[in-house]
Amino acid sequence: MWLESLGDWSWPGRAAAADALPLPPAWVPAFPPALAPAGAGAGYPSSAGRRSRTTPRRLLLGVLFSALAAVCFALALKGPLTLERILGRGPASPPALADATPPRPAVLSQPPVLAQPLPALVPVSHDAAGSSIERASYPSPVLGGEGSFLVYLPPGFAVTTRRYPVLYLLHGQNGHATAFLEIGLQSRLDRLIAHKAIRPMIAVMIQDRGGLENWRDLGSRGSASYLVEVQKLVDRMLPTIATRAGRAIAGNSMGGFGAMHVALANPYRFSVVESWLGYFNNLEGELSADRPIISRLGLRAFLYGAQGDTVADPSEDAAFAARLRSAGASAQSAVYTGNHSLTTLSEHLDEMLLFAGRALFGAS
Repeated sequence: MWLESLGDWSWPGRAAAADALPLPPAWVPAFPPALAPAGAGAGYPSSAGRRSRTTPRRLLLGVLFSALAAVCFALALKGPLTLERILGRGPASPPALADATPPRPAVLSQPPVLAQPLPALVPVSHDAAGSSIERASYPSPVLGGEGSFLVYLPPGFAVTTRRYPVLYLLHGQNGHATAFLEIGLQSRLDRLIAHKAIRPMIAVMIQDRGGLENWRDLGSRGSASYLVEVQKLVDRMLPTIATRAGRAIAGNSMGGFGAMHVALANPYRFSVVESWLGYFNNLEGELSADRPIISRLGLRAFLYGAQGDTVADPSEDAAFAARLRSAGASAQSAVYTGNHSLTTLSEHLDEMLLFAGRALFGAS
């Protein structure tokens, strides 16, 4: 059907009216068959002996009205009827825009990702003050081996419904989480809490795998990410204050480096950081990136070294504390007598627990 003009026209082979429009182009099929002139030739009955037959003009108008009705019906059902749709070339679609989003591939439904199973806390010891030490171990995806940690639970923990701030503790190179218990962590916390010098808190002593580089993500070994993994597990396992304001992190030697590294690499996760006989190699970039966050949220820090330390240069503590202050942190530093040893740590453990407990005081 020729739809380029809606005027009247005659079928090929039949004379057109004087006011008829030009004939359709040659590609239009000649149907219905050419009609012989009225009364000319056998097989065409005369007009006197039959009903009046439909004229080509009426036939064309009928066809055109039918086509118009079809167009209206298509518009109601499927939207605009375009030339592509008329000729069967597929559904109509708006022209593609230059910045149009490419179609997304089909996404197959996946089962929901289950949370990492919680490890069980196994009692290790209780003391007369009512605090306890418990241990947890589990297969760590990011560490690529067994992860484990010790937990100090304060007196009265089992009979209260309160939430507690948490101090995370990192051991030194090739060290052990039990080192903090060896220097009296449990009894020191018991005494400070009993004397109301600090409010009750939880302490988590994390065990890293042995090696020369603790508390860093190196290759397939993600020690820094492992620490964050433990922190997330602890928030699910225990009634913690699960916010930045409720978390402190500290460590000795390489653990002091790890505490500062993880705190700066996760500025929205810890509000207090301490470095005991630690160092700060290549942490200036992380500190520089954190300046807007520290200036807005704050950060409490204490860094100390020992005069006779031949492993970690004690002069680095004051210098890095100054950089922290320039970024907006509240940072203190000190250099004590002693050397790079657990003895020096034990001599200043009360001071460090007081600093962390008081910095977290407002969170609980």
